[in-house]
Amino acid sequence: MPTLKKHYKTLRLILGDQLNAQHSWYKQKDASTLYVIAELKQETSYVKHHGQKLCAFFAAMAQFANALQQANHQVLYLTLDQTHTFTSLPALIKHLCKEYSIEHFEYQRPDEHRLLTQLTELDLPKKIKQAMVDSEHFLLPIDEISDHFSEGKHHKMEFFYRKMRRRFNILMDNHQPLGGQWNYDAENRSKLKKEDLEHIPQPLLFANDVGEITERIDKHTIEYFGKTDKQLLWPTNRQQATKLLRFFCEYCLPQFGKFQDAMTCNSAHQWSLYHSRLSFALNSKILHPLTVINEAINAFEQAAGDITLPQIEGFIRQILGWREYIRGVYWANMPKYQTLNHFNAKQNLPKYFWTGKTKMQCMKQAIEQSLDYAYAHHIQRLMITGNFCLLTGIDPKQVDAWYLGIYIDAIEWVEMPNTRGMSQFADGGLIATKPYAAGGNYINKMSDYCKNCHYKIKEKTGETACPFNSLYWGFMIKHKEEFEKNPRIGMIYHNWGKQEQDTQQAVLKRAAWCIENLDYL
Repeated sequence: MPTLKKHYKTLRLILGDQLNAQHSWYKQKDASTLYVIAELKQETSYVKHHGQKLCAFFAAMAQFANALQQANHQVLYLTLDQTHTFTSLPALIKHLCKEYSIEHFEYQRPDEHRLLTQLTELDLPKKIKQAMVDSEHFLLPIDEISDHFSEGKHHKMEFFYRKMRRRFNILMDNHQPLGGQWNYDAENRSKLKKEDLEHIPQPLLFANDVGEITERIDKHTIEYFGKTDKQLLWPTNRQQATKLLRFFCEYCLPQFGKFQDAMTCNSAHQWSLYHSRLSFALNSKILHPLTVINEAINAFEQAAGDITLPQIEGFIRQILGWREYIRGVYWANMPKYQTLNHFNAKQNLPKYFWTGKTKMQCMKQAIEQSLDYAYAHHIQRLMITGNFCLLTGIDPKQVDAWYLGIYIDAIEWVEMPNTRGMSQFADGGLIATKPYAAGGNYINKMSDYCKNCHYKIKEKTGETACPFNSLYWGFMIKHKEEFEKNPRIGMIYHNWGKQEQDTQQAVLKRAAWCIENLDYL
């Protein structure tokens, strides 16, 4: 391990998603306080991760440690070379406390249940005092989550979002929503037309050298997947993240809301579109959500009409509303939430989730993009891969593990409720008021994927019929007793009833064949 003096009064742990330079910890410099940031095998192996995700976190951690050192704090940065013999985070902490004669151990409250459990159950000598402090990142304090969320109960996101808008006076006009309307979601569902494709901005990319990190990961036989280069395109420090934020506000925000649900395979920038791609910087706490919100609102106010209200509202709703809401659901329902499986889904994840080799064009595009960039936007996650897993009855544990591993921004507090809840309805409706199930028509409406597909979007039966069409009806009929009582979806059974019985049987037969042959679709 790096050579430091042998005695420190206080040891402060900084986790990989706690890279908040504005935290009150750093306002004072104390030579008797040692900050530790560590690459750990346990953080690489609880699921199999995308290589870019591992590199991004390790690179951001190393740069944060260097920034603290430059600010004259005492910092111990440990790579896998120094920590590979420790089986867990608690084992490392115990060793460091003994090594440096620590009297006080302090840590910021973790945002994952497994890490919170490890640290709150940490068994240190009684002479060492322990303290947990807030991470000072989220807009809703942890102590107030119980005021808004109850275990096992559905809470409507829209109502929570409005409370947050009022609380922080964001897009408000004398206690009323700016423009007289809270939500412009109905105006945020446009498909990209051919003439729109040439205007999609070229994404801002970075070139962070992660060659040494990839060599270290390989040296310690860490398993990973996805495309991994020696240069990482994601922001790994505050300067880069701020640059990306300002790029988004100038070049993407003017069209963000309009095209936030759109998908295409006919643009060189199809993977980025108008999305901010700030989620890694936010979830690692490099950027504070209010920093992002204020920068976007400032751009809106200075844009002289080039950024309309529906564009800015759609973005603010994701940061101020959805992100805080998802966290509230997670902490109100853990640890039980991770066991929920409302539909008793048991199928295995098909092999093409790891390769992208499938004849379904929409799935091929979403999965290959995810493998190439460790990123997909919310509709690709929800209505392509998520929808497919829902319709085919994939085990939610396997779906969780895939999403948690493949996406660079995936940390359990945000991944699990989005996946197990919103996407898979495995929580039985704690988040969504209906399952987000859809046939091929939705995908065709929001993308150009279907034009280049092996399967035919207008066919429901036969070998070339779009699998989503029959799978949708197979799923809806299987759960008819439950769904027909739901006022948001009950009417679809009236349409089903209009079809000839032979047609119905053919559709269900095709759905059953698809389920039995998932790996070959």
